[in-house]
Amino acid sequence: MADYILEMRNITKTFPGVKALDNVQLQVERGEIHALVGENGAGKSTLMNVLSGIYPYGSYEGDIVYNNEVCNFHNIKDSEGCGIVIIHQELALVPYMTIAENMFLGNERANGGVINWNETYELAKKYLDIVGLKESPQTLIKDIGVGKQQLVEIAKALAKNAKLLILDEPTSSLNEEDSRALLELLLKFKKDGMTSIIISHKLNEVSYVADKITVIRDGCSIETLDKQVDDFSESRIIKGMVGREMSDRFPKREPHISDIKLEVKNWTAYHPLYSERKVVDSVNFNVRKGEIVGISGLMGAGRTELAMSLFGKSYGENISGELYIDGKEVKLNSVNDAIAHGLAYVTEDRKGNGLILSNPIKINTTLANLNGVSTNGVIDKDKEYNVASEYREKLGIKCPTVEQNVGNLSGGNQQKVLLAKWMYTDPDILILDEPTRGIDVGAKYEIYCIMNDLVAAGKSVIMISSEMPEILGMCDRIYVMNEGKMVAELKGSEASQEIIMSHIIKTA
Repeated sequence: MADYILEMRNITKTFPGVKALDNVQLQVERGEIHALVGENGAGKSTLMNVLSGIYPYGSYEGDIVYNNEVCNFHNIKDSEGCGIVIIHQELALVPYMTIAENMFLGNERANGGVINWNETYELAKKYLDIVGLKESPQTLIKDIGVGKQQLVEIAKALAKNAKLLILDEPTSSLNEEDSRALLELLLKFKKDGMTSIIISHKLNEVSYVADKITVIRDGCSIETLDKQVDDFSESRIIKGMVGREMSDRFPKREPHISDIKLEVKNWTAYHPLYSERKVVDSVNFNVRKGEIVGISGLMGAGRTELAMSLFGKSYGENISGELYIDGKEVKLNSVNDAIAHGLAYVTEDRKGNGLILSNPIKINTTLANLNGVSTNGVIDKDKEYNVASEYREKLGIKCPTVEQNVGNLSGGNQQKVLLAKWMYTDPDILILDEPTRGIDVGAKYEIYCIMNDLVAAGKSVIMISSEMPEILGMCDRIYVMNEGKMVAELKGSEASQEIIMSHIIKTA
C-alpha cells in the first residue's frame, strides 16, 4: 500500500467570477519528486497556495491530509510548522541583507529577543554546505547571481526543517548549467528521504527529475503519470496539458526577407557601476526586414545588456559604436528617441520592468504610446478602452474585460499584454528578450505565431532566448554571444545545440 505524505481531496477554490480549482485530487508519496504541469492559469500555483496556507482554511472546499491527518492551515506559518515549505518563482530575498540574515528572516535564532549571531552564521554555513553553495554567510544577496540566490532559498527552506519542499518554476531564470545542478540537488534530497513537488514548464527537466507527473487543466486534475509504467515523453505530457496532440511546437513560416533594416557596428558598453568592466565588447550584427534573428548564449553573456544599451542607452555607461536604420546612422540617446525611430524592447522582466501589475490591461496596453490616446495631453478614456480591446482580440488575451488588473492574469496573458504595449507604438524593429520565459507550451505557440505575423508584415524581430530549441525553431539567423562578444553567426537551417555550445566553449 502506498505511503502518502500528502493527499489533497476534492479541492475547489473560487475567485469572484472564476472557479480556479474544481474538485482537484493530488496524491504525493513520501520520498518522491512529484511534478505539477499545466498551461498558465490551469491552477497549479493556486493549488500550492491552498496547501501552504496562503489561501487559508475556509477560503476553499476540500481536505488537506498531511501525514495521515486532516490539516487546517490558516497561514503560511501553520504549514511551515508542519514542515511544508514553498519557494515561489519570484525569489523572496532582501538584496542588501546577508545570506545568513535572509535565511533566518522571520525564523531568527534568538534568546530573549536578542539574535545569537554565532548560532545564525554556524547554521547558515551548515545548510549552505548541504546545498553546495560555497559562499560566506555574510555575503550580501545583491553580490551573488540568480542561480546562487535560488540555492539560498532552498537552504532557507531546509533551515525551517522542511519535510515537503514545493518549488514553483525553480529554473525559469537559470541557465542550463545552474538548472541541471538544481535538479541534481533535488535528486540528492530524494535519496535522503525528502519529498518534493515541482511546478515547471520545462518538460525535459520534469521528465528527467520526476517520479510522477500530475496534469492540471482548466482547474481540474486530469491524470497522474508514473515513470515506472507510463509514457513520460514531452509529446505525451503536452497532450495531457492541452488536451490534444501538438505535432509541431513551432509554427511554419515562409520567410520573405529583404533589405537590412538595422545594423550595429563596433558597439561597446560598460557596466554602470563597475566602470572598468565591459559588458558589451565591439559587437557587430544586423537584422533584415521580414527576418527573425536570434541571439543565443549563456546567462551573463551580455545579451540583455546589448539590447538595453541599443534601446535608447537604457543600460550601461560610456556607450560607443554606430547604429544604422535603413542605411542611415542614428543617435538614440533616450528611450523616446528609440521609440521615435521605430524600436521596441520587450523586457525579460515583465513583472518588474514591463508591466504595472496593479493597473488595468487598458492602461498597460497604451502606456508606451500615450499620445495615441490623448488630445492636448488629456487621455481619451474611450479610445484607451477601444485600443486595449482591439489588441485583446488581436492577440487572444484571455480576460473578462480590459478593466481587469494585469496582476490577475496568467503569465502567458501578461506576456501578450506586454507585447500589445509595444506593438501599439507601431515599431519596425522589435527586440524580444526571453519572450516565452515562465509560460506554458500552448501560450508559447501563440507568442511564436504573433512573431511570425510581425515579420510577415515586414517587421524585423531580434529574439534573445536561453531556450535553444526555440532559437533553433524560430530564427532565420542566429548570433552566438559570449562574454560580451559576438562569437559566431549561423544560418538557422544549419545550426544545432551542439554547434552553438561548441562556439561558446571555444571562446570561454
